[in-house]
Amino acid sequence: MFSIDDVNEILDEVASDFPEEIFAELNGGVSLVPDVKYNDADPNGGLYTLGEYRRDQMGRYIVLYFGSIRAVHGGDSRPQLRDNLKKLLAHELTHHLESLAGERDLEIEDERRMREYLR
Repeated sequence: MFSIDDVNEILDEVASDFPEEIFAELNGGVSLVPDVKYNDADPNGGLYTLGEYRRDQMGRYIVLYFGSIRAVHGGDSRPQLRDNLKKLLAHELTHHLESLAGERDLEIEDERRMREYLR
């Protein structure tokens, strides 16, 4: 089981794998918070939200939920966790880049996948 410090360390490593330009205009950066977050769309309340891209009055930023990551990936080996965190960060950064470009393709795909899951 990984601590929040372990996950933060791995996230720093993973973030350095991406070109700096991808983080342009992500003025709030990437934050790892200790919370568990459940997806509001799941009526059973058992679907975790691992991360979110946000764009609001505070700017553009990514929030990752340690409690949710730990619930889903707590049994991962370090290399598995690193790979899963890289995929998670890439997903949220794609939301960021699409937002900058005025696109919503990934958001639409996420909504489609949620509808499928709920069926």
